Amino acid sequence: MKNVIILGTGGLAAQLTFYIEDNNSKVENDEKLNILGYIDYEENIEKHWKRYNFKAPVLCDIDSYVPKDEEVLLAISDIKFRNKMIEILGEKNAKIGSFIHSTVIISKSQKIGNGNIVMPFCEIEPNSEVGDYNILTPYSFISHDSSVGSGNFFSKAGIAGHTKVGNNNYFGLGSVIIPHVSIGDNNIIMAGMVVSKSVEDDTTVFYRFKERIMAIPKVN
Repeated sequence: MKNVIILGTGGLAAQLTFYIEDNNSKVENDEKLNILGYIDYEENIEKHWKRYNFKAPVLCDIDSYVPKDEEVLLAISDIKFRNKMIEILGEKNAKIGSFIHSTVIISKSQKIGNGNIVMPFCEIEPNSEVGDYNILTPYSFISHDSSVGSGNFFSKAGIAGHTKVGNNNYFGLGSVIIPHVSIGDNNIIMAGMVVSKSVEDDTTVFYRFKERIMAIPKVN
């Protein structure tokens, strides 16, 4: 059993905790993770930690954290803040770990970097590459012959085959990138978007302002 500490106490930390506990019930003892506690600032204990009724305590904040032999799992959805925490952990020579749920479909030969969090029922298909510190929430997918950089967040989102994704992109809930499209760095793809054209850097992709969603009731 491997000892881990979760960085963060918000909703993503609650998700990660739940999936670690679920995974522990499905895998052999040497693959299980023992959550020693959480790292967060004092003001977030009332706001987040108590709300989710975590079993393990808040151990300290990032400034006073002294690494030992455990690994730190990143449970922060805010990409800029997460990158800041990664930098601090690097200065402390902390070990940043990965978590891949047992239900994830992934080839053992896949090229996948360090510090990735891959939640249940995700797919990482053949001949694809994944960098470091990416977070894939349940049912996200990276299709064949695609490459994904580092620091990206997939919210039940996916990229089709032969797609290239850079770094620090946020893919909103249910967004999809079609084949042979490139996504640069630091972009926000809003929820439900189907992106059919390449996007460079520092861009937000969303539906037209005031576009209406029509709901037509059934007539008996």
